[in-house]
Amino acid sequence: MKISIAAMVAVAALLAQPAMAETQWDMSVVWPESNFHTKDAMKFADTVKEVTKGDVVITVHSGGALGIKGPESMAAVRDGIVPVADMLMSQQVGEVPFLGIETLPYMAPTMPDLALLHKFIRPKVEEIATSMNQKLLYMVPWPGQAVYSSKKIEKLADLSGLKIRVVDANGHDFFAALGATPLQMPWGDVVPSLAAGTINAVTTSSSSGVDGAFWEFMKNMNTFNWQASSNIVTVNLDAWNQLTPETQKAIEGAAKKLEGEFWQISRAEDESKLATLKEKGITVSGPSPELQAVLLERARPQWDAFKARVPDAAPYIDAYLKMRN
Repeated sequence: MKISIAAMVAVAALLAQPAMAETQWDMSVVWPESNFHTKDAMKFADTVKEVTKGDVVITVHSGGALGIKGPESMAAVRDGIVPVADMLMSQQVGEVPFLGIETLPYMAPTMPDLALLHKFIRPKVEEIATSMNQKLLYMVPWPGQAVYSSKKIEKLADLSGLKIRVVDANGHDFFAALGATPLQMPWGDVVPSLAAGTINAVTTSSSSGVDGAFWEFMKNMNTFNWQASSNIVTVNLDAWNQLTPETQKAIEGAAKKLEGEFWQISRAEDESKLATLKEKGITVSGPSPELQAVLLERARPQWDAFKARVPDAAPYIDAYLKMRN
């Protein structure tokens, strides 16, 4: 059977095209493109493409472009609405209350503390991910949580009535105990709420303070470092299980290697963003010893309350505190 010249040309053109990836995943990220977590995600995507020789291509969609809000991320991956997502772990407590463990006030106030806590809880987080039809790829912390406000916070009374945005229930309970008026909201609602005057203070990291150009709304930042928080990146198990064992191994290796690098980026991020905030006119200070003592005093009862509310977290908290102390 003769093949027409036109058909031969068409086949040649098809063969000349670059091979399509066997697997293409969209990745949901709520943070803006300039945020270091988004940049981490992009580096991870580039590395996955490299180590799988182009067989797996991840497209990162930043700024909530896929319409998935932070607290919806874990459910979205579970249900296959999106194959991969970068999410704030503590925002997933609506699905799994245990995931609020690291945001307990002053539970892990430094990065070494948080690294130690992760040694205890990571197997549990991996187990939770599996139960939610997904696989944990990596975990990366934010810089410590500060308090941005229109007025200086020098003593406990300065927190009274402060309409402050918090991320989760732990933050709500803590600032309520301090006399503030906390409002829980995802990142996408923060800047509009500041502009509307719904809130006049925010607890978040130095990174998010720059992302939100907070100097346009507030002039003070107190580095409470009261709460640790981490992002996790997970992949839908149905999508994961379609990969060959060799491809899975390559991606796992990339995730493990990059996670260590990403922790170092997070450490450097805080110093860089604090400098930017100062340049923009934000006054950065730390809590006085007197205020710090009050903050710790109000924090500790919440550890016991969390253990009572989430009993499966109690053994992890107790084991961690025993080793930390």
